[in-house]
Amino acid sequence: METSRRPGGRSARVRDAVRQATLAELAEHGFRGLTVENVAARAGVHKTTVYRRWGSAEGLISDALELAGGEPWPIPDTGGVEGDLRGVVQLVRSGFADPELGPVSSAFVAAAVQSPEAARALHDFFAARHDQSAEVVRRAIARGELPGGVDAREVIRVAVAPVYYRLFVAHEPVSEQDADRAADAALAAARAGVL
Repeated sequence: METSRRPGGRSARVRDAVRQATLAELAEHGFRGLTVENVAARAGVHKTTVYRRWGSAEGLISDALELAGGEPWPIPDTGGVEGDLRGVVQLVRSGFADPELGPVSSAFVAAAVQSPEAARALHDFFAARHDQSAEVVRRAIARGELPGGVDAREVIRVAVAPVYYRLFVAHEPVSEQDADRAADAALAAARAGVL
């Protein structure tokens, strides 16, 4: 007899509960404080269930990032590439500034520095986000605002890179003006054919 898993069944509920618990633990304790035991307790599932499915804190991080990568990203549509690109960079900046999301996002980056598994998951997450965000560049090319040979994903990477540099390398705050300047620099490079 053939059996099939029901979408939204117990497995999906457990995965969602564990993901929410992982995010809450990251927000409160960061990557260094993330434990399978605490996530299991917070999720209301037995720790052997978590160990069997996720294996480790790195597995929890990877799964949370995989789920997040598939979520829709609110792509700005201001009618022009300058506003759209600034909007993308402001979304990144404000995400890290958010009191609830910021610590979780920072914990993902910290995990990637310490774990090859988390680094791969973060890479895949960023690839998905950059591809979604590149829509603003593809629209600009279609409207004739940018040359056809522009690498849309590279424009996004170049635009958001200064935000990550300031936050995680220089440990500096990122103002709205800093974010706009980063977007404007990437746009200038794209218009000049550098990207």
